Amino acid sequence: MNAVHQETAGITAQPTSPFPHFSVLLSATPRSARLARLLADAQLRSWGYDSDAARHVVAELAVNAVTHGRVPGRDFRLVLYVVDGTLRIEITDTRGERLPELRPPSPDAESGRGLLLVDALAERWGVTEDRFPRKTVWAELRLTAPEPES
Repeated sequence: MNAVHQETAGITAQPTSPFPHFSVLLSATPRSARLARLLADAQLRSWGYDSDAARHVVAELAVNAVTHGRVPGRDFRLVLYVVDGTLRIEITDTRGERLPELRPPSPDAESGRGLLLVDALAERWGVTEDRFPRKTVWAELRLTAPEPES
């Protein structure tokens, strides 16, 4: 199988693979968290999908990576792939000792609701501990099949 493979500035995409795949390494900054959402949106649209839920999940997981998983000088990775109509979103950071917990925030808290949103939007989500010091927080969402090209 010869899939078209593109690589530009740490971005890889395999658009003609039977399982669309996208990966990008980003600096652990708030600006890159926003960029992760924009790149995910652009990639999903290039595959023919449009998902507000996916954009929200990527945004929340990327913000968590740069807020709670940040180690100065280390990046985080966004990976997207689609298998049988299920989008898998993975965000890998370098704070493996800090695992996310789903817990209700205090009513007056200004933050702390990101994982509640991920839990509500995703079919399922979890954490995979990787080779120290990494961890991957992932979420899976069902997508509506793209319209066939004419």
